[in-house]
Amino acid sequence: MNLFDVYPLWNIEPVKGLGCKIWDKEGKEYLDLYGGHAVISIGHSHPTYVKMVQEQVSNLGFYSNAVQNQLQKDLAKELGEVCGYPDYALFLCNSGAEANENALKVASFHTGRKRILALGKAFHGRTSGAVEATDNPKIQAEFNRNGNITFIPMNDLAAAKQELEKREYAAIIIEGIQGVAGIYAPDTDFLKGIRELCDETGTLLILDEIQSGYGRSGKFFAHQHTNVKADIVSMAKGIANGFPVGAIIVSPEIKPWHGMLGTTFGGNHLACAAALAVLKVIKDENLVENAAQMGKYFMDGLQKYVGPDKAIKELRGNGLMIGIEVNPGYEELRNRLLFEKSIFTGGAGKQIIRLLPPLCVGKAEADRFFSALDELLG
Repeated sequence: MNLFDVYPLWNIEPVKGLGCKIWDKEGKEYLDLYGGHAVISIGHSHPTYVKMVQEQVSNLGFYSNAVQNQLQKDLAKELGEVCGYPDYALFLCNSGAEANENALKVASFHTGRKRILALGKAFHGRTSGAVEATDNPKIQAEFNRNGNITFIPMNDLAAAKQELEKREYAAIIIEGIQGVAGIYAPDTDFLKGIRELCDETGTLLILDEIQSGYGRSGKFFAHQHTNVKADIVSMAKGIANGFPVGAIIVSPEIKPWHGMLGTTFGGNHLACAAALAVLKVIKDENLVENAAQMGKYFMDGLQKYVGPDKAIKELRGNGLMIGIEVNPGYEELRNRLLFEKSIFTGGAGKQIIRLLPPLCVGKAEADRFFSALDELLG
């Protein structure tokens, strides 16, 4: 049997990771400023993470959601204290797409409505409802095109008002920072206006923090830079440092009932141990604060490359979620960083490099990146 060939792959096979570095099967070292799509939050093979996961799997890796699981309750308590939503309820699943599917479903149950408002260039996942709410027809099959989604431009409050006043939308779903689109954050005034419109029209506000959450932006959730509160927040990626975990947190105004949601693997014992380890390290090592500080360090260090006659056209982002839009003629910079300087970064089309390093990244790693840019750009 062969693999179903849906991924364009680099000819590199990582076999080991530690902190912000990975090594391939030939033993070559790479600097990881990508974190595997913003997944590696506390660094590769963190000793606390390894210890807690090993201890849990040696006792019990899995049992079903038909029995009590104290680890789920511990995770809900710890997450509530750290994330700023202590009175919300936690539902655990397995991925970001699944988190958004459940968020959309809860919104529809609560409001009795079926339509969803989303933003242009949005990415919310590749499954059923999540991909319909993703502004990319290329990855939507006919099965996914059900006419339930309307897209409006980001920061167009007038367009949002026109749609939401129809009172036919269960929710509007917005990324804390659009990642796949190329690192675009909604304006504070826009999010505050959306919150008011949702309150006026009985519409729920879903904040998709799958890529931008868990401290990456320098706040626990990116939308907390605006002081706006969501009705539902979806999260995944950094939640368990590579172990497949997704989650939503839900306002106490939304009441659950038995059978409303469900999952076989979500919130299993091993997954909870991994997620608890991540929260422990984030707190013990002040990684949200480090993300804010190192984000500024990266942004400040990159400024010298910005200009119409230089490599970088524009810098965007918050914390350690940084978009570097390059000028024409520099489209190969990402590949050159990887193949000439052994530095992994992310991309968004040909013109945008994304920096999504582990939240433990330090000045030494940033300086290595700057030195590589100096050598490549002359």
